Amino acid sequence: MCPCRRPRRRPASRAESAPVFTTDAVMQMIQTHGLWLIFALAIIEGPIVTVIAAYVAGLSTLNIYVVFWVLVVADLVGDLILYMVGRFGRGWIPQSWQKKLGFNGHRQDRLDSHFQRQGGRTLIIGKLTHSAGMFVLMASGASRMPVARFLFFNFIATLPKTLFFLMIGYSLGYAYKSIDSYIYRASLIVLVLLVVGGVIWIYRRRGKGAS
Repeated sequence: MCPCRRPRRRPASRAESAPVFTTDAVMQMIQTHGLWLIFALAIIEGPIVTVIAAYVAGLSTLNIYVVFWVLVVADLVGDLILYMVGRFGRGWIPQSWQKKLGFNGHRQDRLDSHFQRQGGRTLIIGKLTHSAGMFVLMASGASRMPVARFLFFNFIATLPKTLFFLMIGYSLGYAYKSIDSYIYRASLIVLVLLVVGGVIWIYRRRGKGAS
């Protein structure tokens, strides 16, 4: 082979060149960028980011108390975004699609009535179960629940939830991959139970109405 010719490099495959957003990547980014990145990531995904952030705080100079409050504020910001989507998102949906999706005045009145009477309890349960959190937060916005009341009950639910995952991360954060898997499985199980319970509740209510 001629020494002046360079060997051709094999082009990197898509799997090799594409960045993968994994728990390892989150771990490295938090170690590099600190509190600002913790805040940004916790808005999108709370539990596993909380676990990793607490673990990093135990390994570095990050103050665990500051990390806690950054996570709490980030969680509330993420919740407020979903609230706003629920509150203003319906106006972006054409009337024809709203009818197909079952949105009507009667259901809106029922939703408003529910959150007026049991909005606080619904928010706390939705936050603590995690699986139903997104739907509950958007429903609270669709019901026009007052923002101050919404944030108050969310704050109450966020404190113990964040503290729980923070303690897990601080003490067992080295197993963050396994913890992420457990969080996913637990959330999926809770979601299935909620769906099954909701279907049973609707079926029984219709049965009582028919009788």
